[in-house]
Amino acid sequence: MTADLRAARPDRLELGEGIRWTGTDVVLVDILAGRLLSAPHEPTAPLRTLAQLPVPLGAVAPVAGHSGTWIAAAGTGICLLHADGTLDWLARPEDDAPTRMRMNDAVADPFGRFWAGSMAYDADDGAGSLYRLDRDGTVVRVLDGITVPNGPAFTPDGGLMYLADSARGVVRRHAVDPVTGDLGAPEEFVTIRGGSPDGMAVDVEGAVWIAVWGTGTVRRHLPDGTLDRTLRLPARQPAGVCLAHDVLHITTARVGLGVPGDEDGALFTARVDVPGTPTPACRLDSVRHPSTLGDPA
Repeated sequence: MTADLRAARPDRLELGEGIRWTGTDVVLVDILAGRLLSAPHEPTAPLRTLAQLPVPLGAVAPVAGHSGTWIAAAGTGICLLHADGTLDWLARPEDDAPTRMRMNDAVADPFGRFWAGSMAYDADDGAGSLYRLDRDGTVVRVLDGITVPNGPAFTPDGGLMYLADSARGVVRRHAVDPVTGDLGAPEEFVTIRGGSPDGMAVDVEGAVWIAVWGTGTVRRHLPDGTLDRTLRLPARQPAGVCLAHDVLHITTARVGLGVPGDEDGALFTARVDVPGTPTPACRLDSVRHPSTLGDPA
């Protein structure tokens, strides 16, 4: 099945990604500009800036019990982003990397852990990693040797994690231990030719929506990997997806296009048959208030 989409909002983002539905709001990022944005419920209204960071911002998740506070994959690590704009760094594991690195996509799982990928600015082969933030605030590198990690995306029960290595065109699937967060052996879910798998979302039937960079398409794959349907966009670089009930939200990018089209970088929406669930919140055993911190980073 195919469908054609058009953008209703006036915004055009350089690198729109990390789109999430919190259960009440749709939030997204313009990565290289370091902007956290929200999409007002009025479908033609401009995006609203929630925060402006001095470093690239890959994605965020709300922090349970702390309204207005986000956990963020930003710069070279993971931080708390408070409502007043203060950054509280929990870890910056890519500070001392041999090549210039930044964080990319990230999401919380249904158990409250936060997972974030890193990549080289120049997408050096195998330079990226996947990190996990546990509820006690510990940050652990769980995978390395990735070039451009996108996702991760989890099934609603948290039992499976999907992770794209965009530069290699492959999406892999791992079982997740619910107690420890340890990953099972990788299983190839789908390999995409002629485009790059980017942001992903899993619906309540366990099917995976994948934004396919460079193709102007978003594709739904069944749990066995079979291609179920394709949505076509008038934008060449779909980058992120999320499901808010039965509405699929899609971010796109203008970065790298010599002559961007009118709708490159736009935010798109489409009605779908199978709904999704809200992005889980990150759950931390303790969250420091900004007043207890030193100078903000």
